[in-house]
Amino acid sequence: MKTLISLKHAQAIIDPLGVATLTICEAGTLNILSTPVIQDLTMALSELAHNTEIRTLILRGAGDKAFVAGANINEMATLTRKSAVAFISNLRDLCEATRVFPMPVIARVPGWCLGGGLELAMACDVRVAALNTQFGMPEVKVGIPSVIHAALMPKLIGQARATWLLLSGENISTEQAVQWGLIHEAVALTELDQRIATIANNFAALGPAVLKQQKTLLRRWEQLSLPDAIADSVQEFGKAFETGEPQKFMNQFLAHKQAKNRSNS
Repeated sequence: MKTLISLKHAQAIIDPLGVATLTICEAGTLNILSTPVIQDLTMALSELAHNTEIRTLILRGAGDKAFVAGANINEMATLTRKSAVAFISNLRDLCEATRVFPMPVIARVPGWCLGGGLELAMACDVRVAALNTQFGMPEVKVGIPSVIHAALMPKLIGQARATWLLLSGENISTEQAVQWGLIHEAVALTELDQRIATIANNFAALGPAVLKQQKTLLRRWEQLSLPDAIADSVQEFGKAFETGEPQKFMNQFLAHKQAKNRSNS
């Protein structure tokens, strides 16, 4: 492992396969998002986005009590309208830096995933949780609306389910989160790191150019009509053949197939 970033609230390491892990540090046992934590994480993501060694990024909190249990209520309780806009703008920038990170981002989600923490998780590409994790958007219970990347929720899980979570402020279980499509998988806590490592290593084995290209397409498709998205992707298909990756991986596939046919004959 090699250290890429070491800030007070954000540390990043990378393994020989190009799997990077960004860990939230010194944010309490529940990895609460205060302004200093948000700023360090955003700075780290900005720097990591330019690192060509990275094939995939795992985003996690310290320990197993929570991914992130929300934003710092002690800090928010003192906000004015002006400072509230500044605070939420910083959190928006963190979530958006995660959402547009050039390589796949995997959220490691144990324990609690609430409010701003769930928004940050939804900004990741893949969410893998431990069984018995609780998910929720409790902002209405403390007098504020869920905003910024909560806007991802209706498309992600459907309008009715998003309405329930955002208006009720109630939590849902891991099982419900899987059924609703809020997370991709749930495993026992003892299996969480191994499952995430398997997914990350699978990403790392793919071509970095095609992963970056596919993620870019996914983000663009969010903004385009279906006919425009289809038309847009035609040129991207052609661009792929300028990277050399189709030739490499297709020829590897054909060579493997030919070797298998010879061994069976």
